[in-house]
Amino acid sequence: MSARIYFDNAATTPIDPEVFEAMVPYFTDHFGNPSSIYSYGRENRLAIEKARKSVAGILHAHPSEIFFTSGGTESTNTALFGAIHALGCTRIITSPIEHHATLHTCTHLSSTKGITLEYVKLRENGHVDLQDLEEKLAASPAKTLVTLMHANNEIGNITSIEAVGELCKQHGALFHADTVQTVGHFPLDLSSIHVDFITGASHKFHGPKGVGLLYINARNRIPAFVHGGGQERNMRAGTENIYGIIGFAKALEIATMRHEQDKEHIAGIKQYMKKRLEEKIPGVIFNGDPDGESLYTVLSVGFPHSDRSEMLLFNLDVRNICVSGGSACSSGANQGSHVINALNVPVQSTVRFSFSKYNTLQEVDMLLEQLQELL
Repeated sequence: MSARIYFDNAATTPIDPEVFEAMVPYFTDHFGNPSSIYSYGRENRLAIEKARKSVAGILHAHPSEIFFTSGGTESTNTALFGAIHALGCTRIITSPIEHHATLHTCTHLSSTKGITLEYVKLRENGHVDLQDLEEKLAASPAKTLVTLMHANNEIGNITSIEAVGELCKQHGALFHADTVQTVGHFPLDLSSIHVDFITGASHKFHGPKGVGLLYINARNRIPAFVHGGGQERNMRAGTENIYGIIGFAKALEIATMRHEQDKEHIAGIKQYMKKRLEEKIPGVIFNGDPDGESLYTVLSVGFPHSDRSEMLLFNLDVRNICVSGGSACSSGANQGSHVINALNVPVQSTVRFSFSKYNTLQEVDMLLEQLQELL
């Protein structure tokens, strides 16, 4: 069997060996409960606060604004529920191409709490229409929460959270930015952005699964989403995931330190794959804005729809190539992608390729060989 080629890094990334090495002592020697008053507990409490300070420094936030969670989904739920229940929001504006952690939470709040839910229009290339957002903000005096992704996980389009933050500031709205795909991949200076909440997950940038980030700007006070203890300064009950938190901070430190070289490497792979696909696969198209404001780690590809392309994901998997799918008629998927469907693109078999620092140009060439055979 051939070696596996992994092009699904937007779903999760392999853990960096340096991150794993930093975590190991907290599985073995440093096993104390951080809430315990004896030395084993105090050592781990200190380690958590050191990690919090490191993350806050990288994001240009205050340590008191950083909370560790189980991942992006919990962080998003905490922010959205808090904005409605504690901060008086009665209206939510989002987009139809958000992650389900956002969309499903918004529809739940709308159906159970009577919250007005509106969707901002998309431009032809899948970008959020900021003019429509401004018009929607101006159209109602209701206190509003805007919740939008910094970068879309399926097509890679980047929304200017600086511009959205300014619109929210002008209209007195709260702003939650889903930065799960960008924390660890883009330098963020939260001191210069008008944002109330951001969310992150370490497994998107070579950290462990099961640990996430919630930033809550100091001007906001929301209650705990999970109850039962006083951990995370009374914001999240439950014994802390100490080795996960250590891993999160270490992964973010490495990603920040190596950002420029890793970005250049990964962007080169994306550009190379796009060029090779255009040369080798007749009729191929690319969803979103791959040559413009786009995540350098993601390339959403639409292959001409056919009996062969319908089974593309399955056949790539058989050949040890890991990718993910998209549209309603797509590549062995049982249900369509709400993102691709919202774009009104031609009927296609959609495959998302997403890259990391561990991928190579040789892997792209091997993939192209397989695609030419399969299609």
